[in-house]
Amino acid sequence: MNFPSELQYSKSHEWLRMEDGVAVVGISDYAQHSLGDVVFINLPQEGDEAQAGEPFGDIESVKAVSDLVSPVSGVVCAVNEALLDSPELVNQNPYDAWLIKVESVRDTEELLSAEEYERFCAECEEAEG
Repeated sequence: MNFPSELQYSKSHEWLRMEDGVAVVGISDYAQHSLGDVVFINLPQEGDEAQAGEPFGDIESVKAVSDLVSPVSGVVCAVNEALLDSPELVNQNPYDAWLIKVESVRDTEELLSAEEYERFCAECEEAEG
């Protein structure tokens, strides 16, 4: 599994990369691997509020439908429209297939480093048995 060190992560398995004060958000390699083949993604509209720890959309795979949980609070300033037509891009490269971009970012306290997130994923796998 891939845990790029330049990213931050949430315990709900989203990643975050800051670019000029804007948070770029996607799902982690661990998340896409756990989901299996992604078949549909429901994303918010530009201008919608994102709240840290709250769902901003959902992702459907052949296994289940899961909430997409925002790792930060702020205003959605961009949505990756390509994923609406080609949700499988998340499986092909989860760190290129961003979901939303958030500006006016706040509530970043719960973010994990790559090392912390890798340990968290190992604990998740142990718990699943």
